[in-house]
Formats: sequence, C-alpha cells, structure tokens
Amino acid sequence: MSKAYNVAVAGATGAVGIEMIKTLEKRNFPVKNLKLLASARSAGKKLTFKGTEITIEELTENSFKGVDIALFSAGGDISKQYRKAVVDSGCVMVDNSSAFRMDDDVPLVVPEVNPEDVKWHNGVIANPNCTTAIMLVAVAPLHRAKKLKRLVAATYQATSGAGAKGMEELIVQTRQLLNGEAIEPKAFAHRIGFNLIPHIDVFYDNGYTKEELKMLNESRKMLHLPDLQLSCTCVRIPVLRAHSESLNMEFEEDITPDEVRAILSKAPGVQLVDDPMNKVYPMPIDATEKYDVLAGRIRQDISRNDLKGIEMFVTGDQLLKGAALNAVQIAELL
Repeated sequence: MSKAYNVAVAGATGAVGIEMIKTLEKRNFPVKNLKLLASARSAGKKLTFKGTEITIEELTENSFKGVDIALFSAGGDISKQYRKAVVDSGCVMVDNSSAFRMDDDVPLVVPEVNPEDVKWHNGVIANPNCTTAIMLVAVAPLHRAKKLKRLVAATYQATSGAGAKGMEELIVQTRQLLNGEAIEPKAFAHRIGFNLIPHIDVFYDNGYTKEELKMLNESRKMLHLPDLQLSCTCVRIPVLRAHSESLNMEFEEDITPDEVRAILSKAPGVQLVDDPMNKVYPMPIDATEKYDVLAGRIRQDISRNDLKGIEMFVTGDQLLKGAALNAVQIAELL
C-alpha cells in the first residue's frame, strides 16, 4: 500500500485554494487527512472533498501539527507569518505567493522545468508567478535542446490573476456596459470590461512593473541562466482565467519551426496546437480548465537573417498550471 499524507490547504476559500482542493481530488493525490484552513471569518464553513464535507478551520500557529504538506495560497504576508510554524512542525510548505521565490534557500519549481531543485528544500518550496510557469513549460524544453539566450514577451493576462474579485469584476462590468449602466473599477486601476490595461502590479523607476521583473528574475533562477536577457510587457485583458503570451526567442544554436514542433510534441505538460492555415492555434477559451499549456503560431523570426530566432504563442490556465496544479505537482514530486 502506498503511503498517504496529511495535507493542509491554507487559503482554502480563495480562487486558487478551491482549485487546489479540486486538483488533489482529480489527480487522486494520496491524501490521508485534508485540513482546510482560512481566516477566522471563513471558519465553520464547509467545502467538499471526495464527497465528504470538511469544515474549514481558522489558520493558527498550531494548525500544522501532524501535517506532512501544506499548500499555501493565502497571500505573501500570511506565508511569511506562518513559515516558522509550518517548518518547525516538520511540515513542507508549498507556497503560491511571491514571498520566498527569490530567496536563495528556497527552490522555485515547475516540475516540467526543474524538478531536481526540489531536493535541496529547507521546508519551503515556492510556486513561480503564473505567467512565468506557463511560459517556461513551453520554453524549457527548447532551451534544453538549443540554449535560450534572449526572450521578449508580451502577455495577455486573465482577470483571475487578481483572484475571484477580478473575475467577478469582469462579469459585472460586462453586464453593466451592455445595459448602459455606470461602472466603478475596484479590482483594477481602470475599467476591464471591453478594455485592456498595460499595468499589472506596481511600477518601478525603470518603467517596468513588478510582474514584468518577476518573469525575468524567476526565469533566470529556474533555468539556471543568471545572464538570460528577458524583457516583457504584461497586459491585463478581459478574459476570465487563462493567460496567453507572445514569445520572441533567440537561441545560441540554429533552430527551425519543425524542430520546435518536434521538441514540443514530446514535452510533458505541453499540447501542440499549431495548424494556423486551418484556424488552429492556442486560445484562452481552449486552455481554460486544462492542465496542459497550449503552444502554437510557431514560426521563424523574419526580422533576423539567421536561424536563431523563433516566434511562438502560448496559453495556459492561470488557476491551474499557473497556480493550483503546479503546487499539487510539487507535492507529487515530494
């Protein structure tokens, strides 16, 4: 009989927490006991796991006694607050926030990209930013084959990146706009209905946002490429839950679109969706609620006069591969 594990989900009532619970069930993770943790105001509510109702408990320092793995999606401040309690109780924290991603003593892991980094954890493993995770699932196999040198990305990010309140705002505003009603942005800096906003997270003095620099720094860490050149523009668009990215890549070695297709057709976690002549290409609607990252629109970069440049479009479910699924896959590695 294979071992079963005591698992806790912290932030169980949030958009990602709910997906974590669903993903544990769908992937048949060997759960012995499941503890659902949230703030005091959610304590006492119930959520269902494998047909059984589980009462949500208030997250406290004592929540992790006897727990093997804790999946955290309660925000960076909460993760920092409870790190010591989790680790001291002999539990491993898989954290979905940005709190520890760039810490030297914390592995930052996407199982299809750098599973080997799980081995050196000290009680905490970080999930990368959703856009980085989705991108690297498709880029890492190409890097292993041809050595990535430079990447320029433009992202088209779903409202789920701002949580359940972001998704709700898109639905509400769409209804209000169609009915000619006044709208008041709350979750985003501007109206998101029938609009897009080239602003995700806070701006730095160099004109980039925190989200854009996360993609640079996290990619360098996970690919073990400290000198990787990467620039991106992150844009919020009126889509519910799948992020898309337009990627322009430069490799050290020659690479052709046919080679890219051959590599990605065998890559775990990637589905090749690349027949543009028949209107087949990655779209957020098709990636929604799917585990795989969709990759297509693969072509040679015609702005260059060599074979080192490739253009590609990818899309993946922000709540799954970008968050909950990746956390559960890390737990599976453990």
